[in-house]
Formats: sequence, C-alpha cells, structure tokens
Amino acid sequence: MDKTAIRRHIREQKRLLTDADKAAAEQSVIQQLESLPAFANAQKILLYNSLPDELPTTEMLRRWHATKDLYLPRVSGEELEILRYAPDAVIPGAYNIYEPVGEAITDKSIIELIIVPAIAFDRHGNRIGRGKGYYDRLLCRTSALKIGICYAFQLIPDFSPDAHDIPVDMVITP
Repeated sequence: MDKTAIRRHIREQKRLLTDADKAAAEQSVIQQLESLPAFANAQKILLYNSLPDELPTTEMLRRWHATKDLYLPRVSGEELEILRYAPDAVIPGAYNIYEPVGEAITDKSIIELIIVPAIAFDRHGNRIGRGKGYYDRLLCRTSALKIGICYAFQLIPDFSPDAHDIPVDMVITP
C-alpha cells in the first residue's frame, strides 16, 4: 500500500472512533509513557497539541505541565519552532492547531524527549506524517529520544520510507 492509500485507510478508521475510545486510548498511552524510565528522567519534553483526528494529548498537557517543562511546536514557514508551553498562552495557528505564543527556544538540544504524532507507524519506527515534512526536518536535528504515539490501528506492517523520513525510537499504542 502506498502512503496515499495508507492515509486514506487510517482516516476511515479514525472516523469510527467514539469519544470514549479516544479517552481510553489517551489514558492507556499516558500510563505506558509514565512507566518508562526515560519519561521519569526527562524534564524537558516536546509534546504536540493534538488535532481532532489524532490521539488526544489534552490530558497529557494538563497532567504534566506542573511537573515537567513542556514544549510545543509552532509552524514557522517550512519549519517547526519550539516554544515553552503554558496553558493560558496558546492560540490557533497554522492548520488550526493551538500553538504557544512567545519566543522560540534557540537551543533545541535541551529537549530530552519528543512525543511524535503521525498518520501511521511501522514496527521499525518509520512514520508517515501528513506529507509536509515538518517533523522530519525537526527530528533530524535532535538526539532526543523520539516516541511515537498512536491508536493501535495506526501501527501498520512495514512500508518503504522515503530517504528524508526520520524514524522514532519507539511507538506506543493503547
């Protein structure tokens, strides 16, 4: 299956999810993340503010912002800038994603752990994004641990990644 067909198939599966399914998936992923020593040891974590069709991150942001230094991406041209997250300092930005306001960090090496979204992952950590390459351009410039999170049906058999695709180190599903 090519990337276009995979994106279409995953989109159809996401339409079948109920709000209860989404909430249960988020809770399961939170529990798994919190059980990882890498998460316990990380203080500076890049998360993402989920779109309606992504595994929710609302509870993660609410739950961790008081104990971890959370960062969110902001689209700037063809790149993702990284900004410190504050619950009262996000506004709708590119693609209607709630993005942080303020100054972007200049030293991305401070990020210890990155929680990465995708349309699909395979068992080798390869990912299919939305097709714009934002995360690939960011992930190739960091040595932080990269953890993909997704619904179980988004973990698919192997596919052939493109040369510019950057894999994650692990994938967590409910």
